[in-house]
Amino acid sequence: MSVKTAARTQSRLAPVAAGNPEQIRNVALVGHGGVGKTTLTEHLLAAAGAISRAGTVADGNTVSDADPVEISQQRSAFLSVCPMRYRDMVLNLLDTPGSPDFVGELRAGLRAADAALFVVSAAEELDDSTLALWEECAALGTPRAVVINRLDAPRADLARTLAACRQAFGGVDGNAVLPLYLPTDAAQPAAGGLVELLTATDPAYSDDRAALIEAIIAESEDESLLDRYLSGDDLDPAVLVADLHTAVGRGHFHPVVPVCGGGDSSFGMSELLELIVRGFPSPTERPLPDCYTPIGADGPKLTCDPAGPLAAEVVRTWVDPYLGRVSLARVFSGTITTDTALHVSGHGSADRGHPDHDADEKVATLLGPTLAPISSAFAGDFCVVARLASAETGDTLSEQRQPLVILPWQLPEPLLPMAVRAATRNDEDALAKALTRLAAADPAVRIERNAETNQLVLWCLGEAHAEVVLARLRAGGAAIETEPVRVPLLATFTTQARGHGRQVKQSGGHGQYAVCDVVVEPLPRGSGVQFLDRVVGGAVPSQFIGSVEKGVRAQLARGLQQQATVPVVDVQVTLVDGKAHSVDSSDAAFQTAGALAVKDAAAAGGVQLLEPVDSVRITVAEHSIGAVLSDLSGRRARVTGTEPLTSDRPGNRSVISAEVPAIELLRYPAVLRSLTGGAGSFTRSYLRHDPAPPTVAAALLG
Repeated sequence: MSVKTAARTQSRLAPVAAGNPEQIRNVALVGHGGVGKTTLTEHLLAAAGAISRAGTVADGNTVSDADPVEISQQRSAFLSVCPMRYRDMVLNLLDTPGSPDFVGELRAGLRAADAALFVVSAAEELDDSTLALWEECAALGTPRAVVINRLDAPRADLARTLAACRQAFGGVDGNAVLPLYLPTDAAQPAAGGLVELLTATDPAYSDDRAALIEAIIAESEDESLLDRYLSGDDLDPAVLVADLHTAVGRGHFHPVVPVCGGGDSSFGMSELLELIVRGFPSPTERPLPDCYTPIGADGPKLTCDPAGPLAAEVVRTWVDPYLGRVSLARVFSGTITTDTALHVSGHGSADRGHPDHDADEKVATLLGPTLAPISSAFAGDFCVVARLASAETGDTLSEQRQPLVILPWQLPEPLLPMAVRAATRNDEDALAKALTRLAAADPAVRIERNAETNQLVLWCLGEAHAEVVLARLRAGGAAIETEPVRVPLLATFTTQARGHGRQVKQSGGHGQYAVCDVVVEPLPRGSGVQFLDRVVGGAVPSQFIGSVEKGVRAQLARGLQQQATVPVVDVQVTLVDGKAHSVDSSDAAFQTAGALAVKDAAAAGGVQLLEPVDSVRITVAEHSIGAVLSDLSGRRARVTGTEPLTSDRPGNRSVISAEVPAIELLRYPAVLRSLTGGAGSFTRSYLRHDPAPPTVAAALLG
């Protein structure tokens, strides 16, 4: 976020501060891309009076999508926090990206939030990606309400969407998902108003009201409440609201609110705000993550107490040209002030190129989420800490006198590789600095310097993620280029071959003289390179046997291909004969002769290229199995099995096991996403190297 962008956001949102954690509601907006989460956030801010008028994604003037990348692509790519005051409460709305490529930002938002508004569109069917997002929330036990958005859109059907939500998310009987509000006009929902079923007296809503009340009081701690209701007693609405709060907070019940969060409509916004305030839990009611000391010992049990030990987690990082590194943090426990001596800990992402680290720093600039200066932030709230040189997304901020570590949220494995290089030598330093900033901001990316292919490879979650990664690097001043990703190839001999190496030079002064003959034979996979000496009669003096071996091994490591470095493996090289000169033979001469002998053996034929093969497990919905299997057959894959997956997630899924050449998996994340509507996932691990067909070998050496 640039200073210009920060200033615009700050001007639209006034600073908001709460008096205590009970007055805070931290709510993430979750839903797949295109259902209107960002626009809904704008309407909620406008309904609460935080902004004068709702912006639009098309105009690029929304509060949450303020980054230049988001404005240019017209979609959310980063987590954003939009605070506002409603009545005597502070509501922090966390707008999360809907694309599967940014699931890391989604999980950061779910870690920082205490509840979620799960947004679906009344004009679209529930797809597999929506079910996957629901499972993301369910895995964390996040309290949720379902928001059926876009009632005014063409082909919107509230009844159909409500039935689909109840079937997908409502449990066995569907009663875990029921409407809290219903339109006064069922034929044209957006034309009228909403009726709150808890207080409805119209007989037309009696069945819906009865189902809602029974579902709510099933979670009540008062066991007599259901009997009283069934016997005809009028229950106090305040009691029902308290039980609604309990049921939602436990994650057992998910009320439905229909809204029109688009255009200039404010339909359903006040009802949604009331639900957030009355039905959602405060930070004090939610369990907090476990913490540890930097050496791995158990830390204190965290509670949402401003007087407790300081434990805050960085949920987003960016670099401002004036403020430096900027960290958005959720404070779980304690209070952070401008005088706090901070300890910054980052642990748990070393396998992605984000090494574990610990550093002591002091707060230089403390800001609120609106980037207005503040003096302190206490448990349950958010703050922005600027000029922390070592802080990265996922890091823990604690006090120097009591350093703590909260393990970061689980991130999906990035499986889409992208090779980049500096455009010129002058850009190499800029690229290195940009990579450092990228590692700090995006824990979902894995940075790999592949020693086998000599490429800098950035592993991303998908094509949209890769576009954002490139934009971040270029925004840092690095002129970079992409290049095709190369897979690490190997080669081996398929038959026995003889080779003759002769290094003879007499050009004045000390000459070079070495001759050796070798036999190269294939070995079983995994045997490596073996060298044997079978010379008789001292044809090669013993002091030069090691020189021949050194030259042979060096040449096999460099490879025998002219186009690329392809190491040769799983062969036995036997030195069988040779010649030496009493004056001109040397270590260097016999190294060269050994290398030439191996190259001569390869020229005789029988060398085969080996390509890496990965073991792959693909998880897909059952209706996508056919399309995925058909695609695998075109990727030279060998399917080893298909088995149903047992899961609490709605819908039937299966796992396909296969062995696939690595070259066929370079763009597979995008292909699988297209085949499965964004809901398919897979894992891969190196299995072995297999012979590559001649046409494939020629293309790989290209």
